[in-house]
Amino acid sequence: MDIPPGGRGDGDPLAAAAPRGLVIADDLAEGVLAVDPGNTIVFANAAAHRILERRPASLPGGSAMEAFIDHRAEDLVVAARRQGSAAGDLPPRISDGRWLGLRARRSADGIVWIVVEDVTELRRLQRIRAEFLDNLSHELRTPVTNVNLLLEMLMRDAEALPPRTRERLERLQVEAAQLAQMVSELLDLASIEGGQPLLLADVDLADLSREQAERLRVYAERNGVAIVVEAPETGPIVRGDATRLGQAILNLVHNAVKFSEPGDTVTVRVDASAEAATVVVADEGAGIPRADRDRVFERFYKVDRARRRGQGGTGLGLSIVRHVVHAHGGTIRVESEEGVGSTFTVALPIAAPAAGGSAP
Repeated sequence: MDIPPGGRGDGDPLAAAAPRGLVIADDLAEGVLAVDPGNTIVFANAAAHRILERRPASLPGGSAMEAFIDHRAEDLVVAARRQGSAAGDLPPRISDGRWLGLRARRSADGIVWIVVEDVTELRRLQRIRAEFLDNLSHELRTPVTNVNLLLEMLMRDAEALPPRTRERLERLQVEAAQLAQMVSELLDLASIEGGQPLLLADVDLADLSREQAERLRVYAERNGVAIVVEAPETGPIVRGDATRLGQAILNLVHNAVKFSEPGDTVTVRVDASAEAATVVVADEGAGIPRADRDRVFERFYKVDRARRRGQGGTGLGLSIVRHVVHAHGGTIRVESEEGVGSTFTVALPIAAPAAGGSAP
């Protein structure tokens, strides 16, 4: 039997459980560990020993907790064993200041494989980017607000201006509003990615969806689009941040209206099962090409068709939705057919009932 590098030698009972054919693992820059169903490490490559600052061949035989000296690593193994895969970061220890990124996946034989990377530099760059976006957005907000106010004042006297001048002012208003939206979304994304804590409370998704749809009613009517909300009188109830969840629903409905044609209908449907509450936003617009569907949630990504039609937008709206949904432990998916429309489905965990039930 071939014992992979970093494993135990002949006669060691762990060798029988060690995976075969992993000589190539020692050439990887990432650390690789294998944890058996008894939570014992049966394999660790050379990079894992180097990243975790351990002596060669010293990791096999111990547990994930002993290897990482952090209970979150063991929690990750448990989560991967239960749901198939899991990922997370281990924050820096005082001794070295390094961030470690962990990805765990369960194989068919019950072994949980862990890939370990030193992500310190990546997290530093992400922090710099977030701080840059935050500072830039704040610096832009004041001048953009002033420009919008000045344009509003000019438009009050627009009747006395030549038609050509009025048209140019109207165009300036559109562009200024677009810039204001971009600044606002940049600030939102920076705060979300910066780990701003959620203000958790019980949220009625039906009420919240009706409220967000109503906010866009005038905008939809101006575009000749109808908004229909199909939701129960009350509930379902989820545990979440009402402001952030409302923003996610608003972005989805706004996106649906924006890419609809006059005479189309946007449907907002709220439903629930025993496990999850769902908000579905469906439109009858042009749809999303198959090649773009996996990328619509990326920052600043715009479908080429939207650009050709001259639709405005920053490409941040759906990215914000994804961040908000994931922060609440939910999922989001899109189904679309060109020429028929798109359907976005958000699923959120149902709020657990209060301990002890209601008072008599």
